[in-house]
Amino acid sequence: MDKKIAITALSSISALGSVTQEIWNNYLNKNHFLKEHDFNSQKALVASLSDESKDKIEALRVSDIKYKSLDNSVLYAMLTARDAVKQAGWETGDDFGINIGSSRGATALFEKYHEEYLKEGKSSTLASPTTTLGNISSWLAHDLQSEGPELSHSITCSTALHALVNGVAWLKSGMSTKFLVGGSEASLTPFTIAQMKALKIYAENNGDTYPCKALDFNKKRNTMALGEGASVICMETDTSKKVLAYIEGVGYATEVLKHNISISDDAECFQKSMKMALKNTNLEEVDVVVMHAPGTIKGDSTEVKAIEKVFGNVMPALTTNKWKIGHTFGASGLLSLELGVLMMQHQKFIEVPYIEHTVKPKQIKKVLVNAVGFGGNAVSVLLSL
Repeated sequence: MDKKIAITALSSISALGSVTQEIWNNYLNKNHFLKEHDFNSQKALVASLSDESKDKIEALRVSDIKYKSLDNSVLYAMLTARDAVKQAGWETGDDFGINIGSSRGATALFEKYHEEYLKEGKSSTLASPTTTLGNISSWLAHDLQSEGPELSHSITCSTALHALVNGVAWLKSGMSTKFLVGGSEASLTPFTIAQMKALKIYAENNGDTYPCKALDFNKKRNTMALGEGASVICMETDTSKKVLAYIEGVGYATEVLKHNISISDDAECFQKSMKMALKNTNLEEVDVVVMHAPGTIKGDSTEVKAIEKVFGNVMPALTTNKWKIGHTFGASGLLSLELGVLMMQHQKFIEVPYIEHTVKPKQIKKVLVNAVGFGGNAVSVLLSL
């Protein structure tokens, strides 16, 4: 890209925790965070926030009377955004843009209000304003008292990386010099779990050490499991500050669908998005790809085929975090980006413990991050030190 875009802050909350050192320590161990929970009449393996993280969210909820009625998807984003802005040294009243998206949005509140409507035949006053898709970004703008543009979108599981691409476009255009982007998902609700199970892609609790087999190309059934969380980054054109990583390239693509959740056998959308992100890069310089790899048979295999077609005989190391923290839908892309940044900072490759890694990086200076959602909406982001 002709204008250097710097990541000057990064914050997240997930099953890994909400403090950077804690998150990295949890990446260093081989444990996963999937546990079985009851969702009304059904059980499911999910990666939920820790009790400590939930306490932080509840403290935020009761800190302002206006926040008591907000969905967790808003509060997750608000907590991480406050932390990121503080890290970056941005102040109240600063002119910075906000683009935070979500795949499912205010799922818990929507289910609650809909059930209330079915029982009573009427809706609560706050049902509409607390469940709109623009709910997250608008509340963040209020909480941070920012002066720049605020917008939102929902592009299924590639939502957070689409927010990043949009922020890059604003920064490159000169219409803004600072942008806060990310994704948030609080989707561990009965109806959401039921939807995923209806697709026949959900992991079973059959006693496996690792119930979500993301990147295991020998698995015989789909093993996707859900997680919750949020992740945001601060992006700037001012590179004189402390920089965590640079965004060296972005790519995006869609493909023609055969049905609502289809993807081609060699993920044409990923091939296009990766090539766009890598167009000015020597492929041998890419050390790691953090894959989308949701743990489904087709999702994992089509993505690796796309990577093989793009990289040929100079394959980078491959990894993913969904075996550990589940699939966090719209937040997943930036949680994968966080893993990429941490690996570069610590110069340590995080392996998937149940597969044999035929390629391991000698150094980690460039990382490609992938995400894709229903509808074949792929995004690839190239990070560098």
